[in-house]
This record gives sequence, C-alpha cells and structure tokens, in this order.
Amino acid sequence: MTAETERVMSGEVKTDGLPLNPLRTAAGPEPELLCIFGTGDLGRSLGQRLLQTGYRVVYGSRRPHSCGPVPQGAQVQTAAQSAKLVFICVHREHYDFLEALAPQLKGKVLSEHSKMPPYNKAEFVFLPSRLIPGAFVVKAFNTLSAWALQNGPSDANRQVFLCGDSAEAKQQVSDVATRLSFSVVDRGSLSAARELEDFPLQLFPEWRLPLWIATGLTASFFFYAVIVDIVYSYVTYKKDTSFRIMVSLANKVFPIVSLIMLSLCYLPGVLASFFQLYRGTKYRRFPDWLDRWMLCRKQLGLLALGFASLHVLYTLLIPIRYYVRYKIKDSTVKTVSLENKTVDFETSTAWYTDSYYSMGILGFGLYVILGISSLPSVSNALSWREFNFIQVGIFMCAPHLNPCVLFAQLKHWQSLPLE
Repeated sequence: MTAETERVMSGEVKTDGLPLNPLRTAAGPEPELLCIFGTGDLGRSLGQRLLQTGYRVVYGSRRPHSCGPVPQGAQVQTAAQSAKLVFICVHREHYDFLEALAPQLKGKVLSEHSKMPPYNKAEFVFLPSRLIPGAFVVKAFNTLSAWALQNGPSDANRQVFLCGDSAEAKQQVSDVATRLSFSVVDRGSLSAARELEDFPLQLFPEWRLPLWIATGLTASFFFYAVIVDIVYSYVTYKKDTSFRIMVSLANKVFPIVSLIMLSLCYLPGVLASFFQLYRGTKYRRFPDWLDRWMLCRKQLGLLALGFASLHVLYTLLIPIRYYVRYKIKDSTVKTVSLENKTVDFETSTAWYTDSYYSMGILGFGLYVILGISSLPSVSNALSWREFNFIQVGIFMCAPHLNPCVLFAQLKHWQSLPLE
C-alpha cells in the first residue's frame, strides 16, 4: 500500500468523489397501532384487513400463549399497551375481563362489535360504557359479517353504521372504516346502539311496504277475475271453466299489477314536485307518508319488473296449453269437415298480431333496462345525467310501446275508412 493511499484512507486528504456507501431512505411515519380483543372469525378477519391497509395490529389476550391463530404480521400481548383505538370482537357474555383492564383502557376509544342475542333484547344494557366509564365507546361494524370484512366491501354490505357520544371517538373509527373502503353512516349518540344491533336481525325492512302493496293488489284483482270469469260463467251458463285459474287468470292479473306498481314508483316524485311548488321552497321536509313512499320507490320498480317478467313467461305458455291446442284443432275440424271451406289468409290481421307482439317485446326490453339501471351496482357506475336520461326517457317511451295501448291504436286504425 502506497503512502498516498494511506493518507487518503486516514482522512488527511479529501477526495472529490462520492462515497460508495448505499443511500438510506428517510424513515416515514410509523403506521398507527390498533388493538383487537378477540381472535374469533370476526377478530381475525378485521385484523387481516387492517394489516393489508397498512395498520399495525396487536391482539389483546388474557392467555397470549394459548389463543387462537392470528393473521401473519400481528402480535399477541396481554394488554392494549399504546394503542389508542381498541376493537372489541368478543361475545358479550365474556366481557368480564374488561372490568379488570379498566385502568389501562381509560381514555381510549373502544369500538364495540358484538351482536345482541335475541333473548336479551328486553334487558338491553350497553356493557362497555358501564364497565369502563373512562373510555370513549363507539358502536360500529356489528352489521358486517366476517366474510364481508375479509373479502372487502360490496354493494350489499358497503355501509358501516356507527353511534357514540364522543365526536372525536366516532371520527377515529370513521377514518379506519373509510380507509377500509366502507361508507360510514353516523346514527347519532350511543342510545342508538340497540337499533344498530337490531339491524342484522331484520328481514327485508325496506321491502315490507312494497310487498304488502303487491300482495294486496294481486289478491284483489285475482279474486275479482275469479268472480267475473269463473263464478259468473258457472252460475249463468253452467259452464265449468275453473281450469283457467292457473294460467289465464294469472296472466290477466300480472300485467295489471305490474303497470300499477310502475305508476306507484313514479307517482311520489310528481307529488313531491307539487309540494315544492305549493310551498315555494325545496328545503322543507315532505310529510312522513310521502317520505316513506319515496324511500321504497326502487323496491316498487323491481317488483313491477318481476310481475312483467311473469307475464312474459305465462304468455309463452299459451301455445302449448292443452285448452288452446284443443280449441285450434276443434275449430279446424269444424271449418273443414262441416262447413267444407277454408279460411283465407289475411295480411292485415298478420300485421296487427305481429306488431302487437313486437311492441310488447320492445316494451319489455325497455322495462328491463329501466329496472337494471336502478340496481346499486349499475346506478353507481352512471352519472346523474345518464341515470336521469334512462329513468325519465324510457319511462316516457315505454307506455307508448305497451301492447294494450298499441292494440287500441291498431283497432282504431282498422276502423278508419281507407280510400
């Protein structure tokens, strides 16, 4: 080794070159630490989603060495330690350990996810707020399943309902839920916790009114058709036509109910505009009955589409029915053998019937587009102008393609004198 080299290495001579040491990136902020009590399906799924989103996760357990499996990257400790936000994913009957941890959880935000058992509804007591009076309790995530947390939000379970008495605590939980790609709905103070726990136990709450309306209309028109077409025919002419109940009468009722349900879907919007014009402002609440009616318009429209689909299926059955085939054969035999004549082909009648069926198919196609565009997965992908064009434009065009309206127009056209 030369003397010049020794002087350079010892630092006596400064060189103009860059050092060969690898560059070190500046350390970013440390991810936020969150704690989860519970290693069941819900706790593991929530922890896995939080780790994928960039949080640090620690599981609080009374028995760290004997608890269930946890997601890779998470730690298991005996206490919440420095975590400011704690998720409680434990069954309510095992809440006794919270009272022992009250000094450590004081001042922290507790996000409670348990679901109330049905037999304990009448004796509702929100235990975390009683066991840990110094903590800020938020009720959240109890309307979501472990599968929804693990696989991410979808249109059916995108919303996260929460309630709490502290605005800052609710904001912390809301930030975590938003980062997990959920949509947060604030239901107010902690007194709404019982209502949130009832959500998973409700059966089609938004469909009850539309289903009652559809059932009432169907039953009313069906009984009316039975009296007019079946009972009256038997009493007056002693003719048994009860076999028509299964297909013919049902096919009469379905389109009537479908059109009425469709009109009920758009009628509240018209009434709401009249209320706004009468009051001179759009910032006043509608009456409760109108507000509830407007909230179930989507369900009314989808039920209308369902009845229209049934009408299409029942219409396709007409040519293969025994009664129809019998009438065609009987009419053909009588015309040929008894009257000894044939029926000439009428082009105008063929035009009328083909136009009738064609317009019915086109009208049903627009009906389907109208119903599909109201689905959340489709409407979320449309702009307001596109959604308004489909809903208003098709609604204005569909009645003109209705087979009943077209049939009346064709009959009127047929009665006109042609010169």
